[in-house]
Amino acid sequence: MTEETIDRAGAEAAPPVRDWPALDLPGTDFDPVLTELMRDGPLTRISLPNGEGWAWLVTRHDDVRLVTNDSRFGREAVMDRQVTRLAPHFIPARGAVGFLDPPDHTRLRRSVAAAFTARGVERVRERSRVMLDGLVDALLRAGPPADLTEAVLSPFPIAVICELMGVPATDRHSMHTWTQLILSSSHGAEVSEKAKQEMSAYFADLVGLRSDSTGEDVTSLLGAAVGREEITLEEAVGLAVLLQIGGEAVTNNSGQMFYLLLTRPELAERLRSEPETRPRAIDELLRWIPHRNAVGLSRIALEDVEIQGVRIRAGDAVYVSYLAANRDPEVFPDPDTIDFARSPNPHVSFGFGPHYCPGSMLARLESELLVDAVLDRVPGLRLAVPPEDVPFRKGALIRGPEALPVTW
Repeated sequence: MTEETIDRAGAEAAPPVRDWPALDLPGTDFDPVLTELMRDGPLTRISLPNGEGWAWLVTRHDDVRLVTNDSRFGREAVMDRQVTRLAPHFIPARGAVGFLDPPDHTRLRRSVAAAFTARGVERVRERSRVMLDGLVDALLRAGPPADLTEAVLSPFPIAVICELMGVPATDRHSMHTWTQLILSSSHGAEVSEKAKQEMSAYFADLVGLRSDSTGEDVTSLLGAAVGREEITLEEAVGLAVLLQIGGEAVTNNSGQMFYLLLTRPELAERLRSEPETRPRAIDELLRWIPHRNAVGLSRIALEDVEIQGVRIRAGDAVYVSYLAANRDPEVFPDPDTIDFARSPNPHVSFGFGPHYCPGSMLARLESELLVDAVLDRVPGLRLAVPPEDVPFRKGALIRGPEALPVTW
């Protein structure tokens, strides 16, 4: 049987391979290609702009949770493959946590787990609130109009993740520059790789200095784990880079969140008048907002697996769409509607299974602090330009506004 056939009840032709272009979508628009793929079936086949071949795409909520939590689908096998992908450059470091499977993945995640528990995140809450108040103070002093992204939404997550990581305040600008170059596809592979190497060298020095540390920040925990020979320095650096980069995703996520609140002022007004609804409302916004372009990292089927009557062959590449899973009508009634009272809300915006985002509690904390500070302290906040004139990032893996011009 060739790869162009598939086992169902009998042998029938596999679904056609659908090209999925990298669309630079405006605002919070949901990807129309993904909408069609969801309609086409629980499993479709896709070809993304870069890499080679095709991959399965899984879109149903229950199937996404199955694939992401099933040891028959692995990340490590991606290392030696040119899988079809969104990013033009693909330079994973061997041993990086994103491409590890258990038990190595579990061992590496365990080294920093303490920093991302409720207690670890609470450790930075008050300091984060103080830093945020300072940014809002400066915004109000400067007066309108302003770029909310430049004034608050960009510097705040950088400061928080650097605080959690143990990166000195004097090095925040370098971290931000490197992260932007790594995350953008518009500068080319060489620029991105150079930035990644420079950030890696920085963390190698910082972690190396903390081998005897008893600190609670991430680089201290990594240094201590290296000192105890539980992980290697190379593994520690790869994890530090991933966590640092991931920490800045909040800038784009919160940018989309505030764009949505400012273009649907009735939502912002409800959050102002009913502050007790904010935690649940933020969870619903996290479900609804399309945080990324296309899909993230693929997995490889390590053996034949059947999902929804479709046989995935050993060696096939598989992507899951968390965005699609969050709009599954079987799990989320009226999924395209923003419902602040939605309960339960088992969204998968932070992933699922072993690769579940370790920074989920930190991201929630930052979102709650931002909503509290910005909505309460700037009650007349509104867009300073028409919604269609808000510039959104081009060629970015994580979606968000380049600038958010506001007045009050």
